[in-house]
Amino acid sequence: MRKARKLAPAFTLIELLVVIAILALLAALLLPAIGAAKKRAQRSACINNARQINVGVRLYSDETGDASPSPGTAAASSDMMLLYFGYKNLMKSYVGLKGASSPQDKLFACPADAFFPSFFLTNGQWPPHYVAMSFHDQPFSDFSSYVFNGGNNLTRTNTKRGFVIPRPGLTDVKLSAVKHPSRTALISEGSAPAPWSWHEPSRAVLFNNARNVVSFVDGHVRYLQIYWDNAFNGGLFLGVSQAFMYDPPPSYDYQWSPN
Repeated sequence: MRKARKLAPAFTLIELLVVIAILALLAALLLPAIGAAKKRAQRSACINNARQINVGVRLYSDETGDASPSPGTAAASSDMMLLYFGYKNLMKSYVGLKGASSPQDKLFACPADAFFPSFFLTNGQWPPHYVAMSFHDQPFSDFSSYVFNGGNNLTRTNTKRGFVIPRPGLTDVKLSAVKHPSRTALISEGSAPAPWSWHEPSRAVLFNNARNVVSFVDGHVRYLQIYWDNAFNGGLFLGVSQAFMYDPPPSYDYQWSPN
């Protein structure tokens, strides 16, 4: 007579369900950690980019009589955005870039740069909201996630709306004349002057204490909170109050003005 076959060992249904439950639990525990690690890596890359761009700005300044990399008040009279984005065209050769700017300029791309407020678009809908596009892919930013602290320390009166827009910053300012180089911003993520945050976003389009990467005139780089006063009575830019219009309270570790 034939011997009976031995059945191969197998999982029971209950055992399979237990294994699936354990795997689901491990995934739930690991995914936040993986997400946090990815954010830290993006932030580190943005900090390193800002540090290298800062060095490029200082090299440009050293060879141009200590000038700041700004097209200047006269050149930007018809387009205020040039005060903040026009720096790249002046100093990019000092970080190894030649030719026209493009989205391929990786040094100027923060990996976390994935959205910006709709009021930067000429056809942006109102009220402001986030659009799923990066600063680095936009011609208006000269394909850069980073901006120069380009206020010209002048005010502009809007005769139609009756408000005044102050512009503290470093346009037409020699870098050696900055009184507090360890506090005065030189280069920041494009989200800082508004502010919003690519690293710790909020549902609010602009909000107080948004965290941003900022490099300073003395060369150091920090990840810090940006002060925003929604009720600021000095005026509006692009329809809303913006953080670059005023220096923050003394408890904050930065300022826009050179004084």
